[in-house]
Amino acid sequence: MRTKLLYAFTTLIMVLPLLTLSQTPVLGTAANFVLFSTNGAVTNSGISHLTGNVGTNNGLSTGFGNIDGVMHDNDGATAQCATDLLLAYNQLDSAIPTFFPAPLLGNGQVLNAGVYFISAATVLNGNLTLDAQNNPNAVFIVQIEAAFSSNANAAVLLTNGAQACNVFWKIEGLVSLSAGTSMKGTIIAHNAAINMNTNNTLEGRALSTTGAVSVDGVLSYTPIGCGSPVLNGPTAPVLGTAACYALFSGSGPVMNDGITYVTGDVGTNSGLTTGFNAVNVTGTIHSQPDTSTAQAASDLMVAYDYLNVLTEDIKLLYPAAFGNDLVLTPHTYLLDAATVFTNTLYLNAQGNSDAVFVIKINGALSTSTYANVILTNGAQSKNVYWKIEGATSISDYSSFKGTIIGNNGAVDFSTGVVLDGRAFSTTGALTTTAITATMPAGCVPLGLNGPTANSERIAVYPNPFEATLTIQWNQQHDEKSTLSLYDVLGRLVMHAVLAQEENTIPAGHLPAGVYFYKIMSEDKIIQTGKLVSKP
Repeated sequence: MRTKLLYAFTTLIMVLPLLTLSQTPVLGTAANFVLFSTNGAVTNSGISHLTGNVGTNNGLSTGFGNIDGVMHDNDGATAQCATDLLLAYNQLDSAIPTFFPAPLLGNGQVLNAGVYFISAATVLNGNLTLDAQNNPNAVFIVQIEAAFSSNANAAVLLTNGAQACNVFWKIEGLVSLSAGTSMKGTIIAHNAAINMNTNNTLEGRALSTTGAVSVDGVLSYTPIGCGSPVLNGPTAPVLGTAACYALFSGSGPVMNDGITYVTGDVGTNSGLTTGFNAVNVTGTIHSQPDTSTAQAASDLMVAYDYLNVLTEDIKLLYPAAFGNDLVLTPHTYLLDAATVFTNTLYLNAQGNSDAVFVIKINGALSTSTYANVILTNGAQSKNVYWKIEGATSISDYSSFKGTIIGNNGAVDFSTGVVLDGRAFSTTGALTTTAITATMPAGCVPLGLNGPTANSERIAVYPNPFEATLTIQWNQQHDEKSTLSLYDVLGRLVMHAVLAQEENTIPAGHLPAGVYFYKIMSEDKIIQTGKLVSKP
């Protein structure tokens, strides 16, 4: 009998962790919100940096600056979020506890995956480590049947594969996080408020079923992983031959003063290019308009037209307060007025090196001195685009990333600016004063009637084309590579698998006009360019 009981007990202990992993709540649309209350105000003071939606289903959201998300108050999105949040709460509430720790968490404590039940008001002090034991699917659920608070600079740490997206806190009382606290996971307060104070960091969410949510100068962002969608951003515009220019105006002089270093071509299609020293330019200085500048001007307008009609995902509500350590993720953003960029902007690709960022500004852009665009987690300057409706003024010693396309406005770079990207104006002067401009990857010369130079990996010809297109590999090819062809509105009009070293593709059905191609291999873009279909 004792042997049977021991066997049963051992079996139960072995099964409990498996039961724990099966109790992961489904957040539904609540996963899109970084701050939310079903019934209560959501307020901010100070400069908070938030990634994720913010809102309430019964109340107002106030005091927020620019956020990397959408503000929702009392609309269809908040109604659905309220429903999904209640379902998630009920799942957490019914999870079967496996551990029963004391109401003082932290002080070097290490917890493994499981459901933790605490019946009294709980305090987090010092460091609490959540150890997934090399299981990235390990789930941590903490059920606290009273209030939860933290002491200053307390921290939840993740180790051995633990992920914030798999950490859940179900609190049956007030949540109050003291200054400097660093939290991980989704906090769901039931019938209680959530207060986050200065310099709090939350990789997760702060959600209340009924109660106010207030933050003051915090950094909070929805976690990635656990099946969350990978952010790719919009399809990038095709620059065509304009991609070979670092500095260019479709109509207006391009002028330099001082010692400026440029990697890429420099020129204008209407006016003169002056003040650049060929010794300091790795590329061609087109001192007067020529066939290259004419084609670049045409290609620039196509890229501008594409960006102009691109629909934004997120509207940043305070253009005059842009920057200030704001963090953006791969999306299309709109600032609907003249924009002042101060201090630092972070572009976070979340580990996706192909992610695209588009920032559309309906007005002029100006920066503070030493303004800085910082690329993080795989973001690349070649995938960043700025469409500006008006003048662009980049102040002294700023560090700027991405391709600027200014429409009907001058572009001015002051002393000491470092541009990792391109600067274009459709119509307007472009001036530089002792700057460094480096064109990112993307310049692909196109063959006209036959294969391109051997230095190119893939030849695409003839160009212009009529009945067929030939795609010829100059190096070892990938049998699973593909060709995608887009019209000037960005619509996919043809897709083909490039299974051979030389591929002949019927194209006579395409109307006369300009097209842009993209060749991909192993989910990466390896070549792009522009093609023309003859009438």
